[in-house]
Amino acid sequence: MMADQDKQKMWYAVQTYSGQENSVKVNLERRIESMQMEDKIFQVVIPEEIQQEKRADGTTKERLVKIYPGYVFIEMIVTDDSWFVVRNTPGVTGFLGSSGGGTKPIPLPPEEINPILKRVGIIQKPKLDIKVGQRVRVTAGPFANQVGTIDSIDQEKELLTVLVEMFGRETPAELTFDEIDTDV
Repeated sequence: MMADQDKQKMWYAVQTYSGQENSVKVNLERRIESMQMEDKIFQVVIPEEIQQEKRADGTTKERLVKIYPGYVFIEMIVTDDSWFVVRNTPGVTGFLGSSGGGTKPIPLPPEEINPILKRVGIIQKPKLDIKVGQRVRVTAGPFANQVGTIDSIDQEKELLTVLVEMFGRETPAELTFDEIDTDV
């Protein structure tokens, strides 16, 4: 009998032979369709980004570079069948976090997979509706439960500086978007 956690859609890192990531993705997507696993295996992702490469003649060229060579990330519900389909795809050497011998893989925790998914555009970065001068409540860290004023905002990095009163003076605190509450 499977545990309840195994019946949830989770992300897993699958190890591949280096340089085989694209063929593993193509093979896996074909196998998902031919073996009718669309209800168990949802997404196959190879995190890539464009890098600028300087040439000897001074020009630049853009290259698509794999962020995690040798890995493919899969969103799936682990069952005996879905695990078998992925594990036996040509080029797959195993699941990250599985000791082999038929043991089920361990899903990636959200704090590890979410930054990867944001980086490749699968998860959109939240755009907080805030502005400089606005009062907010700090929800985490040494300034938790204090109210301060937003001094600066970096939407791209999801950081902001909040001026919090400490010892009778305003002290800047650099916080992430999830460390504040706008309901003051």
